Amino acid sequence: MTNYKVGYLQESLQRSKSQQKEYHMVNNIQLYIKDPVSEEIDIKQVLDYVVSSVPVHLMKEVDSIFIGMFEEFQKKSTNAMYKDGAIYVSNEQDDHMDMVDDIVHEIAHSLENPHGYILYADGKLEAEFMAKRHKLYDILKAENLDPDKSLFLNPDYTIELDKYLYEEVGYDRLNFIVSSYGLFTSAYSATALREYFANGFEYYFLDNESELREVCPELYKKIEELHHYED
Repeated sequence: MTNYKVGYLQESLQRSKSQQKEYHMVNNIQLYIKDPVSEEIDIKQVLDYVVSSVPVHLMKEVDSIFIGMFEEFQKKSTNAMYKDGAIYVSNEQDDHMDMVDDIVHEIAHSLENPHGYILYADGKLEAEFMAKRHKLYDILKAENLDPDKSLFLNPDYTIELDKYLYEEVGYDRLNFIVSSYGLFTSAYSATALREYFANGFEYYFLDNESELREVCPELYKKIEELHHYED
């Protein structure tokens, strides 16, 4: 076969892959592409990575995944969310691992209602999280950043705390602080108990399980329990 025909066939195949709008995953999960993704992102590679990283039984709550831009993203200043069995993820991603992170993070959120008893009922996870929050407040105060203590007393997400950490402290500086003091796996995990769990879930399955065990031992135990949970 002549070179130009081979090149044409390869281009045609690549174009066909980039135009594919629907994908099938384990557990009959359907992925739909609402808006185009960057040519650098291979959706099949993203899905293969997710499936190879997260146990199938932890994806049972997810029915579908939608890739695109959604009105809720602007309202909530986010680029991914889980709602009613569906994961919504922005099509604007730096690379395929950026998208993998978002999907795995939202898989974690899908587990909170059905497994809330395991995660939160005994109060141990919240106690670990709040102890770290208090420590973070003390560090920021010592660095003359003038934090409002009341913002650090609510384990739930508040826009006020997120805005303070993002705008006043800055996530780069905050990441350095939480890493240096061994408090959190990332700056964002300090914003709320639920994000503490979801970010730890990411870390457990995608990053560094042993470091999570060292930095957040109670969180590690909870994810271990979910990992080996049987219906």
